[in-house]
Amino acid sequence: MIITDTGVPEEHIAYDEWGGETMLRLEDGWCSAVDRETLMCTIYENRPWICREFEMGSFECVEQRTDVMG
Repeated sequence: MIITDTGVPEEHIAYDEWGGETMLRLEDGWCSAVDRETLMCTIYENRPWICREFEMGSFECVEQRTDVMG
């Protein structure tokens, strides 16, 4: 969920069944803001709150990605 207005570009926002803002996931489950060549966030300065909870590439980040992505 996008909890705060961090400036996430509209093209990266999806809406859940309750109308809440979430990050857009591509058909294969990848976040639409991740560059697949570099595996870096393309909107890092404007990333949502939940993405700010973990340093990119940290153990916690990787663990959360694994939990979500399998």
